[in-house]
Amino acid sequence: MSLYEQVKNGIKEAMLAHDALRLKAFRAMSSAFTNELVAKNRKPQEMLTDAEAIAVITRLAKQRKDSIEQFKKGNREDLVKEEQAELTILETYLPKMMDKNEVIKIARAKKEELKITDATKKGMLMSALMKDLKGKADGALVKEVVESLF
Repeated sequence: MSLYEQVKNGIKEAMLAHDALRLKAFRAMSSAFTNELVAKNRKPQEMLTDAEAIAVITRLAKQRKDSIEQFKKGNREDLVKEEQAELTILETYLPKMMDKNEVIKIARAKKEELKITDATKKGMLMSALMKDLKGKADGALVKEVVESLF
């Protein structure tokens, strides 16, 4: 079963279980899927591929993380908890991200491979790493690791 179908089935299950939080998260995903199809000049009844669906869910997760950060700054703990709960649901549909130690190993190896010795080539290293780690590691983490290498 595709990721797209899993989300559609999740809506039905959440409705039957009267789980408002899960229902909200699934509806957000479904809506984002439809928006993505329309943006790509495809019919809303079509299905996204798993890769496209993962890209959409990743974008939604990033939005939730940004919202959490803003709500924390505004001392809105009630909204922080709600966003974190939705983020947890979204993350169950995303591939597991690499941890910092794995990214450091890969970054060091790539730095040696590209023979980068000075900080002026940081952008080149960052670009190469993001190409290799797309969908496997968080961009902010990769940037942090690259900064720490110089």
